[in-house]
Amino acid sequence: MTRRLAGATRATFRSFESRNFRLFFGGQLVSQVGNWMTLVAQALLVLELTDDGLAVGILAACQFAPVLLFGAWAGLVADRSDKRRLLLIVQTAAMAQSLALAGLAFMENPPVPAIYVLALLGGFAIAFDNPARRALVVDLVPQTDVHNAVSLNSALMTSSRVVGPALAGLLIVTLGFGWAFLVDAVSYLAVIGALWIMDPAAIRSSPATPRGRGQVREGLAYVRGVPELWIPLVMMAAVGTFAFNFQVVMPLFVDRTLEQSVTTFTLLFSFVSLGSLMGALATARRTTVGVGHVVVSSALFAGALAAFALAPNLEVALPLGFLIGVTSIAFLTSSTAIVQVRSAPHMRGRVLALQAIVFLGSTPVGGPILGWICDATSPRVGVLVGGLAAAGAAAWGAAAYRRSRDDTWVERVDADPAPDLSPA
Repeated sequence: MTRRLAGATRATFRSFESRNFRLFFGGQLVSQVGNWMTLVAQALLVLELTDDGLAVGILAACQFAPVLLFGAWAGLVADRSDKRRLLLIVQTAAMAQSLALAGLAFMENPPVPAIYVLALLGGFAIAFDNPARRALVVDLVPQTDVHNAVSLNSALMTSSRVVGPALAGLLIVTLGFGWAFLVDAVSYLAVIGALWIMDPAAIRSSPATPRGRGQVREGLAYVRGVPELWIPLVMMAAVGTFAFNFQVVMPLFVDRTLEQSVTTFTLLFSFVSLGSLMGALATARRTTVGVGHVVVSSALFAGALAAFALAPNLEVALPLGFLIGVTSIAFLTSSTAIVQVRSAPHMRGRVLALQAIVFLGSTPVGGPILGWICDATSPRVGVLVGGLAAAGAAAWGAAAYRRSRDDTWVERVDADPAPDLSPA
């Protein structure tokens, strides 16, 4: 029994055998806790200053609009660049943005437009960080460990969501909003230091994309020709727009529907994040992934959101929040694993950028819409809209995949993905 447990543990954490991945993981773990502190603190600060759901939705739009507008170009920059050096520049800029937010928050009455401007600048950092960071993960481990590294990276991102919101709530209640932003700024030193001391010779370098015209369109055409990439991408667009806007609907749900405090919101968000962590660790040992996994997880995510929308009180909402975390991360890791492993190396940055556009970049579209829906009706309706979007995405994905490849439902992810995949 002990030997079997040890073997399972080694299989789950086998990517840690790579020193560069260990450094990356440790630095990102600290920094991502700070990132989530800032995302939560920004939303709560705008809600406190305005008491307006639409204002919170506009904040989300500012945070992620640069991903929508410049994400494809940022992915091309990642394909052309040394990803480690690019991340060093981006993380340093993001640290400066958090320091500026702290300065605003320490003011007696911070102007909301200034918060929007800084959120917009932070969005540019997200646009360039996302494809470079996710593409670098693939290069830090052997090809056979790529899916494991992707799942562990998802576990990292979700575990930071457990600690970050809770720590933000503690700092806001005890010391104020400014300290949450200041701690986030300091946390960037961890990831900057980890990137600095990595061994560049041990990083598997993907071929750099030479400069040329039409390369963004080339990336889109490439994705359109591969069903295993195109179908999850379209599903992510629908789910990302209406179902993943947690930072908009959950503060309103806690404040208006459950009539609870800031501390309760961070507790609920931590339950969602804890479920995400458990789900990410459960998928880390998976050796196969396909469109079928994406479809099933989207349907389960829809059911969890629908149940949460009907939660009568906090005691019911907390376990349902945990279920939302499990199902949402199952959808996210499945769709991300296909993109990161199926993409040809010279296209990976652009494909990851397209996924970031439809996931993070859809927030500027869905955030204000959901904020308006919550103001006009109730936060329950806002959550239910997300459930309907996830259910519709699952139904479309199942039908589309059957049409494109009716002889295989769940495919093994090849250790060496071929760059010339073509639709059936």
